[in-house]
Amino acid sequence: MDPLGIMWHGHYLKYFEDGREAFGEKYGISYLDIYNNGYVTPLISINCKYLKPLNYQDKILVETSFINVEAAKLYFKYRILSENYDTVFTEGESIQVFLNKESRALQLTHPDFFIDWKKKNGIY
Repeated sequence: MDPLGIMWHGHYLKYFEDGREAFGEKYGISYLDIYNNGYVTPLISINCKYLKPLNYQDKILVETSFINVEAAKLYFKYRILSENYDTVFTEGESIQVFLNKESRALQLTHPDFFIDWKKKNGIY
């Protein structure tokens, strides 16, 4: 909490990361899955729109959605909501790219494992 008793703005980005990790674990595209396939996915962009401040005892949910794009990247949208879904505190999005974990070269096309993941999930 900041001196005004509201959540410090940087914590919202951590909640986005928690949402990405939970999404990855649930749908088989976790950081470890990506790494074990020879890639890392650094963030290249993250945006956050603060709609209503979080207070100390607010109980929240992080809604994370994968957005399919043609480029070889991971694009997620987020909403931080009250536990009963009646208040949206924050909305945001992030973009990650695929880098070869050894050479750190940018992957310009979809890695094979990512195409397989999209097909498995009815996205491709």
